[in-house]
Amino acid sequence: MNALLLLLLDSRAPSGAHHHSGGMEAAVATGLVTDLTGLEGFCRAKLRTSARVGAAFAAAASRLQSLDPERTGLGALQERWGLLDAEFEARTPSEATRAASRQIGGGLLRLLRSALPKADLVTPWTRCREPSPHHPLVLGAGVALAGGAPELAARAAALAACAGPASAAVRLLGLDPFAVQAMLARLAPGIDECAATAAQCAAQLPPSLPADGAPALDLLADYHLTTEVRLFAS
Repeated sequence: MNALLLLLLDSRAPSGAHHHSGGMEAAVATGLVTDLTGLEGFCRAKLRTSARVGAAFAAAASRLQSLDPERTGLGALQERWGLLDAEFEARTPSEATRAASRQIGGGLLRLLRSALPKADLVTPWTRCREPSPHHPLVLGAGVALAGGAPELAARAAALAACAGPASAAVRLLGLDPFAVQAMLARLAPGIDECAATAAQCAAQLPPSLPADGAPALDLLADYHLTTEVRLFAS
């Protein structure tokens, strides 16, 4: 893995993701997660549902970014990017989650434009429904531009789905960060399995990509917006 990829995937990168808890703040506020065991169960549930969806779309975006515009046709590529964005939107029923995904996607897009000033980061998004594309799409495109394969894009998305809530739980619950890191290490095989399954879908048409639902996460995301005091944006 080259240094540019490491920089883009570093959790300290200024992409805005550190302002989001991935549903953990709402889970803590409602008492669904109170300790390390609850955090692990929360992350395992994400790996079976929303993380698998995000990983599949990141892998598909990475593959799409790697296609030759001259051979595929610029119009056809733009059409496929727009469809990919719309299909991920359809798989994200929570308005709060959709907004958070686009916010983080916009932050990562800004980072990519800074790190890769010569890359074409306008054309893929011309037919997206909003100014900022969804985060998994930007992540997949960024991994491809930095020389990574779709499998790596899927793994990065699956890892982020667990690492974000875990990091937030340390702040929200005062958990031992070493114990939390050990918990993430226990999840590593599940993260790899989630990524491998998702990466196998990269060549499928967007409507055929995974659509695993997580209604509880959707409800938590919308509930989060109703709380008066929030440490995280989502």
